[in-house]
Amino acid sequence: MDMPAPPPPPHQISDQCRKLSTVLSLVGDKWTVMIVMVLRDRPRRFNDIKRTIGGISQQMLTRTLRALERDGMVSRTVYPTLPPQVEYALTDLGRSMSEPVHALGQWAGAHLDQIEGHRADFDGRTA
Repeated sequence: MDMPAPPPPPHQISDQCRKLSTVLSLVGDKWTVMIVMVLRDRPRRFNDIKRTIGGISQQMLTRTLRALERDGMVSRTVYPTLPPQVEYALTDLGRSMSEPVHALGQWAGAHLDQIEGHRADFDGRTA
């Protein structure tokens, strides 16, 4: 009979939770979800992403794209034109993340009216 492996020491659990937390905070960010959904279909240029999403500042889009690039989710390609053109695309890792992120985005869109109704009811009771 196989015995289950003993649990890891507490310091390893907290270290793994901390590492996982940094990834989940990026993946769960609203701008990340929207950027990944926009990049699912094809590579896009910065202003195309900004225009498609709407409401995101240039600074926030830059920060989020850099964080996604740093984590290997997005690639950045600079084309030698005047002015230089920069294109962003999902990497294989980013594409694998896009499936659950897309499902989350679809779920949110499908339940938006219901959630807003619950919020209005709650706000009416607590006002």
